[in-house]
Amino acid sequence: MTIRTPDPTAPEPSAVGPATPEKTVGAQPEPRKMRKIAVASVIGTTVEWYDLFVFGTASALVFDKIFFPQLDGTIGTLLAFLTFASAYLARMVGAILFGHFGDRVGRKSMLLTSLMMMGIATFAIGLVPDYNTIGVAAPLILLGLRVVQGLALGGEWGGAVLMTVEHAPSHRRGFFGSMVQIGVPIGTLLANAVFLVVASNTDTAELLSWGWRIPFLISAVLVGVGIYIRLHIEETSTFQAVRQAGAKAKIPFFVLMRQYWRQVLLGGVATLSTGSTFTLMITSGVSYGTQELGHSKNLMLWVVMASCAIAFTLIPLFGRLSDRFGRKPVIYAGIAAEAVLAFPFFWLLDTGSSSLVFVAYALMTVAFAANYGPIATFLAELFGTRVRYSGLSVAYMLSGLLGSAATPAITVGLLSLTGESSSIAWYILAAALVSLIALFLLSETRFGNIDEVDAESPASHNEVNA
Repeated sequence: MTIRTPDPTAPEPSAVGPATPEKTVGAQPEPRKMRKIAVASVIGTTVEWYDLFVFGTASALVFDKIFFPQLDGTIGTLLAFLTFASAYLARMVGAILFGHFGDRVGRKSMLLTSLMMMGIATFAIGLVPDYNTIGVAAPLILLGLRVVQGLALGGEWGGAVLMTVEHAPSHRRGFFGSMVQIGVPIGTLLANAVFLVVASNTDTAELLSWGWRIPFLISAVLVGVGIYIRLHIEETSTFQAVRQAGAKAKIPFFVLMRQYWRQVLLGGVATLSTGSTFTLMITSGVSYGTQELGHSKNLMLWVVMASCAIAFTLIPLFGRLSDRFGRKPVIYAGIAAEAVLAFPFFWLLDTGSSSLVFVAYALMTVAFAANYGPIATFLAELFGTRVRYSGLSVAYMLSGLLGSAATPAITVGLLSLTGESSSIAWYILAAALVSLIALFLLSETRFGNIDEVDAESPASHNEVNA
């Protein structure tokens, strides 16, 4: 059943029903130019996610010993993960802040600013003295820099998505939106590859003394490349049309929460399971595999890298499928698969077999890719042009706060409390079911025209399935 509430400001519906619209604002970019835009967004998000997940890998492997050495293993790991989670609170602030200027000043300038912020914070983390050198100041400095990382990412992701989705031909938005998403597995792959190289060439004492700093310091090179490439892309014609029409919202966040609060809330909850599942595999799974099952750090890093390679291949495929079958059916399939695999994932891990660890991760990665591939475009299409940067960013960062931020600490706490991996499986299953319900309450967005300057919502923001 679909409930509609009248909206005098919404455009009149078409008498002939939905159809895939053509771009109405500016000319569609040439294929070569579109590829350049996609590459620029992918490289930028790769750098951002590398910086973010190199911290997550360090949290799982070494930060408890470097910054919380006076505490026992479980408490130290928990505090390291809580520091990891602090960025997600900052991401929400960053989403609001960068969303405001992204909707008023433009997408491109915010992308450059966020990338520089992330690069400076990550490089600085690699220079922070350990607890034994400066005492409690060490974890406090680490926390502060982690917050800066969060602020930067809060503005990065939404802008990168819009640079591709708003430039893309209407019938390929799902595919090009998914291209931004592959920055996550690539960035994670790079983060773990660098840690693997460092860990393989240092002993434990060297890794804890100086080796862990290398992945953070080399991020400066990646940031430089990302900034150079992004300097050579153009602002989207969709935003330019808003600017030329004088239709920019004075305070985008206020407009967003007045007109689109349902989309923000439901979109964030619908995306929750992507963060829970990915963080389970990349951060919590590494910690569980090494500390509880006795697997080597190198094995778990190889498992994560293999999973990222699978995700890199499949995410664009599922994005393309969403252009053909719709965003929701593909996302439904991914979330349902995550729920079904929650217990088998741990059954396979708990066998102690290295081969079955790879199998468990591979299966869950396929489910994650189906969920994650179309979600960026789906969220972008939920919001009108004037507040799209804010809406997309806030909804996605809300999902991170609800899912990714909480998962490491919750999994450590559940395991410590129950001693059973099944407790974590129940948590992943619950996250998936909540996301399925929220997705059901949102409308399909594939046929919306995202270029209309005065449109309240491409998907009709007053439509909610019930």
